[in-house]
Amino acid sequence: MEKELLNEQEIERILNRITHEILERNKGAENICLIGIVTGGVYLAERIKKKIEQIESMNVPLGSLDISFYRDDINLSKKRKAIKPTHIPFSIDEKKVILVDDVLYTGRSTRAAMDALMDFGRPAEIQLAVLIDRGHRELPIMANYTGKYIPTSRNEKIKVYLKEIKGKDSVVLITQ
Repeated sequence: MEKELLNEQEIERILNRITHEILERNKGAENICLIGIVTGGVYLAERIKKKIEQIESMNVPLGSLDISFYRDDINLSKKRKAIKPTHIPFSIDEKKVILVDDVLYTGRSTRAAMDALMDFGRPAEIQLAVLIDRGHRELPIMANYTGKYIPTSRNEKIKVYLKEIKGKDSVVLITQ
């Protein structure tokens, strides 16, 4: 059973708020870069980048990060996901890296992303922006910017549909 939690307008408002929070915390867009975690985080990072450019008239570096080889469950999964290329065409040394993801759950994906980032340099700071925080952390990780906190049970799933992939923006709760 699926229940829609956020629609396109609500997601747009959330991304506007997160963008303003990023700019406020960092006192503008100077020295920041955005890196989206494949797949959903990449599209959200692209949207935030466009919003920053509209507000600050500044081009913010944008990259994408596939964390597949950094996951601690890489050998546990029976399904093999297609590896997408990591694309970080700029130095992250001494930059404030804003890591963007669609859903924060156990924290393991974020830990994998931070491990992967260290192979690309030494950022001044790593900040985390997520559209949805669903709780159930297994690692001491929390987002700096959270779109919406949606408490869930472990047998529920959150699905984020983005127009770049599915043709529509929506966040749904799936109960089994």
